[in-house]
Amino acid sequence: MTNSIEANLISGRTVWQGVAIEGHKHDDYYIKTCGIVEMDVSDMKSLHVFPGQTVMVRSDHGEVVVRAVKATQGPHPGLVFIPMGPWANQVISPKTYSTGMPHFKGVKVSIVPAPNEKVLNGIELLQKTTLNLEE
Repeated sequence: MTNSIEANLISGRTVWQGVAIEGHKHDDYYIKTCGIVEMDVSDMKSLHVFPGQTVMVRSDHGEVVVRAVKATQGPHPGLVFIPMGPWANQVISPKTYSTGMPHFKGVKVSIVPAPNEKVLNGIELLQKTTLNLEE
């Protein structure tokens, strides 16, 4: 049986994301700073994952593989954070309710270990999303 947790996802901008975006969105530094999910240490223990290991984050809107990292804020068990960008966009609702901006807060997600999965870069995520839409 695979370990899993349910969590509340929020997203937002980070300083490191701002630094990384000065390069390219497919560079390793951008992937390392944004292709992550910040998790409370107690949630990581429940999943039996260590910092840097990959996990699958799933919502009603999609799924994405990211690296689990220790939360920079907290403790906040049950609350996870993915920086705004291609990885967060895979699991948030695309609906904007005529505002032009989706809701980046309060997304119910489940998280499972994904030890054999790769964190895709932005181009790979876009290609995967496009392929899924064509099916």
